[in-house]
Amino acid sequence: MESVRPEPPRPEFVRVPEQTRGTEPGRGPEHARGEHTHGEPAVPGPRTVRRHSVRGQILEALRTALVGGELRPGEVYSAPVLAERFGVSATPVREAMQRLAVEGAVEVVPNRGFRVTERTPRELAELAEVRALIEVPVMLRLARTVPAARWAELRPLAEATATAAARGDRAHYAETDRAFHRAVLSLAGNEQLLAVADDLHRRSQWPLISAPALRHGDLVADAAEHTALLDALIAQDLTVVQSLVREHFTGSEC
Repeated sequence: MESVRPEPPRPEFVRVPEQTRGTEPGRGPEHARGEHTHGEPAVPGPRTVRRHSVRGQILEALRTALVGGELRPGEVYSAPVLAERFGVSATPVREAMQRLAVEGAVEVVPNRGFRVTERTPRELAELAEVRALIEVPVMLRLARTVPAARWAELRPLAEATATAAARGDRAHYAETDRAFHRAVLSLAGNEQLLAVADDLHRRSQWPLISAPALRHGDLVADAAEHTALLDALIAQDLTVVQSLVREHFTGSEC
């Protein structure tokens, strides 16, 4: 007889306002669209509500859970179960998961839900290569044209990544790392560039099939490269800029 493992304790969840909750008429969330809801691993709730829309809150919470490894690669999660734990209807959860599917973080499993993508080291290396091909030339061009005072304005963003790294907060580090890179690239004045670069950056942050334990020293060193990059940009040292940006992509897990 197969033994039944007890379900691990479920973490606390931030519930959205009551008026945003609801289910399909006459049916509980666990029956929505025929998705199976039992036997799933526990999932995290949002750390902080940052957006006004329910879908936006759920999307940010799920992204944080993915980066932090709380939603595990290869596992299938159904929208009704996630909805029940967030205290909302299945619709905004399903919409958020569909967005994550577009971003490549999950894939749709018909009649079951969404499976977290199993990212391989090769895929991450390919993403890093593409990011370098896009960002290195842009940063070199900006290094020649942007005044030192503008680069100095980005110090607080670099310091935010260092603070997150010092705490060992991988999810918050991922958020501040994207904010720093976006601020740098925004000086190019190209919205299409920002959209493409941000999408590549986010994809590179999804966890590996077997994600290694967080190495605190590596994260701190990765954050320190932001400050070193600003110093090189202010000094217009193009050789150091190119070296730091390439190393940042190939040597970082975020």
